[in-house]
Amino acid sequence: MASSLRLYFPLNLPQKPTTNPRCHHTPIRCGPRDNRGPLYKGRTLSIEAIQAVQSLKRSHRSDPSNNDTVSRTLSRLVKSDLIAAFNELIRQDQFDLAVKVFSAIRSEDWYKTDLNLYAKLVSAMASKGMTDEIDRLMCDVEPADVVSAEGKGLVTVIKALLAADRAELTVRIYEMMKAGGWRCNSSADDYVGKVLSRGLRRLGKNKVADEIDLEIERVSGGVLEKIGG
Repeated sequence: MASSLRLYFPLNLPQKPTTNPRCHHTPIRCGPRDNRGPLYKGRTLSIEAIQAVQSLKRSHRSDPSNNDTVSRTLSRLVKSDLIAAFNELIRQDQFDLAVKVFSAIRSEDWYKTDLNLYAKLVSAMASKGMTDEIDRLMCDVEPADVVSAEGKGLVTVIKALLAADRAELTVRIYEMMKAGGWRCNSSADDYVGKVLSRGLRRLGKNKVADEIDLEIERVSGGVLEKIGG
């Protein structure tokens, strides 16, 4: 549940919108600014995103606890620039700053759970040995988030969890997929199933891997092909 998320960072991640009156946080708000479209595959930073990244890094060097500067900097960014800034900070291994941008993204009215962002945080945390933080982060992901995952978000977060050796969290994702009616009904579903099966078997979850293999075999007619990763 969202209320279980408590990460020990300089800035705690905000909770998802909830009607629970016991949840209190002060989100960084970034209202609508213009109608620019998404950046090309997130690989090209706009001038605004570049300036924001530079400003955040300068502020962090002088005073890591200065969240007012963070809020002012991020308040000028549109959706695509916020996400681009997050991606760039992850790329530069500016983890604490990336968490603050993630906090801002999640507090936006337009935000809905993006498993691609979670996957990048999981990978960054794994590289720093922050296994407990990975567990807390992923406890915030709910069944509806998994069922409604868009694009490659689902398989990306599964790969990140498997690479981090988080077997139980990966099984939890699979259980949510199964509860949501997941079946190998397309090539994309088949690929996700094979990634899960191979990864969970490596982590010793053979029973779950066997269950996934049975679903794949049901569709493929008993022929299981290897995947490249």
